[in-house]
Amino acid sequence: MMDKKAKTLAELRESGYHPVSVKEEIRNNTLARIKSGQPLINGVIGYDDSVLPALEVALLAGHDVIFLGERGQAKTRIIRGLVSLLDEWVPIVQGSELNDDPMSPTSKYAIEKVADLGDKTPIEWLHSSKRYSEKLATPDTSMADLIGEVDPIKVAEGRYLSDEFTLHYGLVPRTNRGIFAINELPDLAERIQVGLLNLLEERDVQIRGYKIRLELDLMFVASANPEDYTNRGRLITPLKDRFGTQIQTHYPVSTELEMEIMNQEGSTLALAENVYVPEFMSEVIAEISQQARKNTSINQRSGVSVRMSVSSYETMVASATRRSLLLGEEKIVPRISDLWALVSSIAGKIEIDAFGQSVENELIPKLLMASVLKVFRNRFSIDELKGVIGYFESNSMIEVGPSVSSGEYVELAKEIPQLSDAITKLDGSSEAAFASSVELILEGLYYSKKLNRRTRAGVIGYYTKG
Repeated sequence: MMDKKAKTLAELRESGYHPVSVKEEIRNNTLARIKSGQPLINGVIGYDDSVLPALEVALLAGHDVIFLGERGQAKTRIIRGLVSLLDEWVPIVQGSELNDDPMSPTSKYAIEKVADLGDKTPIEWLHSSKRYSEKLATPDTSMADLIGEVDPIKVAEGRYLSDEFTLHYGLVPRTNRGIFAINELPDLAERIQVGLLNLLEERDVQIRGYKIRLELDLMFVASANPEDYTNRGRLITPLKDRFGTQIQTHYPVSTELEMEIMNQEGSTLALAENVYVPEFMSEVIAEISQQARKNTSINQRSGVSVRMSVSSYETMVASATRRSLLLGEEKIVPRISDLWALVSSIAGKIEIDAFGQSVENELIPKLLMASVLKVFRNRFSIDELKGVIGYFESNSMIEVGPSVSSGEYVELAKEIPQLSDAITKLDGSSEAAFASSVELILEGLYYSKKLNRRTRAGVIGYYTKG
């Protein structure tokens, strides 16, 4: 770690400081993490065997990188995580707008200051968090935003237009010696894309007709949707050619990884201390997204974001919280009957392809059914539940649902010993967890066409098919 005691250029030299480029700095820190076995980027799940190894290679090669992937694939999180690969502190010329290295200044301001003051040039220390800039590309993004523009106030103060001090620098020069990121790169207008060509190849920027050349030291990272990136006309070929590495991101390849992400990203507001989510309920939520990514009625080019899993998880817990308050129960445990609330969290996150199909009334119920049924079948065979089915064949309807307390589920199960036995494969750790387990079994039997179901006024009745 760099010693921050140096306050002047002379003291900096005496400390043994030697300038290194941003990419060399990132490469050195990447090597250190690989050797120590530390994760390259913290908080990223499901990419250990795909994206992260490719990223490590790109960083060791000193490449500018573009991440291709649909929404909700952690592209931005990975890009922002690259900041952790920068040295914590670097010295800059005090007052410099371009984070000039005292031993190798870039801007006119810093060059003149070092020339005038020499070893007495004051320096300050810049934290790694200040060495990152990010821009969401939009069609109205201008060269002034990215590179810079003449500052009319400075001109009004009496400076000549040919004077470099009349310039107001944009995001790119101000990120000198850092990481500059553009999200949704293809949305930039073509003329702006052309303006970035020099940045990626010659590593310099030019502002309007000024005869200045800023030798910038930075890493350029971008993200894009694959459809936009490969669609001719959205991104100019010369700009595409200048990225050293192209990395394809992806959605979680398994329900288990989706669950892990949900547990990591779930809001602390929704997950209070008295909330307990059985594993099978988490699996139902994760499976909904997995099923949606296979559904032909959903526009897969738009993608099904992991954010849908996270927001659905939070919504399920919130629905269970509301129900528990209404029932006067302290322990909050989601049930299958709490999934009605997911319509609001799912509807806005999927784009439907099938003409005339209703998202709320047709598609989402199908996703819920497929998910619950798969989780149920992962744990039970119909033969295992013959005793439970037999109870319904000789008895009338039983009623459960959001208006029924957890204690009533326990009393109900006393009448059906086979039901209590089946719950040992799920979760009977509390009355509330017991009630949740009962609902999974009954709903699973209904979706398996072994029971009928009737719903009214907060009560769900299950009865035999006969």
